Amino acid sequence: MKIDKTDESGRGMTLEQVLGLPVTINVVTAAKALGVGPNTAYAAIRDETFPLDMIRVGGSTRVLTASLWRHLQIDGLVAA
Repeated sequence: MKIDKTDESGRGMTLEQVLGLPVTINVVTAAKALGVGPNTAYAAIRDETFPLDMIRVGGSTRVLTASLWRHLQIDGLVAA
């Protein structure tokens, strides 16, 4: 799968950036990888429509990077 470079809005990430992410990421980073703004991501979390797997660590919400890779259909990196 090809992920284009970030657009003029600063949204989106390159494939290299997505592959370089740590095991868990914050919601703002996940939103950027999905090409949406953080407000949209937090609204989806509240509405329970956010498409990625998350865990709670203390008072913070972390997104599982493997879930992001599956959602973006980056083949060969994560088993289904």
